Amino acid sequence: MDSWRKNKLAFAVLALPPTAWLVLFFTVPLLIMWLYSFAERGPQGQIYLAVNFANYVRAIEWIHLGIIWKSIWIAAITTAITFAIGFPLAMGIAFAPARWKNILLLLVILPFWTNLLIRTYAWIAVLRTRGFLNFGLEWMHEKLSAFSALIGLPDVMGEFQALELLYNQKAVVIGLVYVYLPFLVLPIYATLEKLDKSYLEASLDLGAGHWRTLFSVTIPLALPGIISGCLLAFILSMGTFLTPALLGGTDSEMIGNLIARQFSSSRDWPFGSALSFLLLYMTFIILWVRASLAGRREEPI
Repeated sequence: MDSWRKNKLAFAVLALPPTAWLVLFFTVPLLIMWLYSFAERGPQGQIYLAVNFANYVRAIEWIHLGIIWKSIWIAAITTAITFAIGFPLAMGIAFAPARWKNILLLLVILPFWTNLLIRTYAWIAVLRTRGFLNFGLEWMHEKLSAFSALIGLPDVMGEFQALELLYNQKAVVIGLVYVYLPFLVLPIYATLEKLDKSYLEASLDLGAGHWRTLFSVTIPLALPGIISGCLLAFILSMGTFLTPALLGGTDSEMIGNLIARQFSSSRDWPFGSALSFLLLYMTFIILWVRASLAGRREEPI
């Protein structure tokens, strides 16, 4: 089979359609929004092209920095919880018998087959005051009260009080963990699947226990997948807007909601563009740091 380097015309013909698609529907709109970030908003929402940094200066005002910090904090908590759940899950799939791996992977990616909006509304049905979770807790409360009365113990539990699980930051974190868990599990699973199991066997044969093997061998070898998965979960969580909009309350606004409002009700596209690119610049910095650290680890000693 000839290399594409020897047949550049065929390669150019095949590469032209996807390149044109990316340029027309990704690069050009992104460039237009970047130009808008330096523009000015008219009194009725008009856009006047100019070259000034007023929108970026406004984006780093304290009120907006507070929303950005809240977004970073919620994304960090989401990433930590997602890793605590996702790493054991990825390990379980990677070390499962071969006949079960495809089924377990299917269960991980199964939520992608349903629209995100429907899945988020499903969490409202679970978490609301008269939702499935509170119904289950109320049923358990009634059974425990009945059992206490049956054996003659005083009812110290009192009347059941439904938990306020919806329209707060806890609900946002729960929704984000559910949505972005597969994005963390799959990179870690891919790394663990390619892992040479003889290293683990050697560690156990040399006297290391399972916990020491996990922290001294498995996690260091799986670090590239862990970093990639955590970055995906963190970046996607920080820029989300649908989950906070549906599950969060008045104190749960994130930078994605702020950006969405600028392009809708506020009709301030220049400021929304500046906020969007501020988030994009932060993402580039995170990816640059990750690439730099990866390059240092690969340098020969």
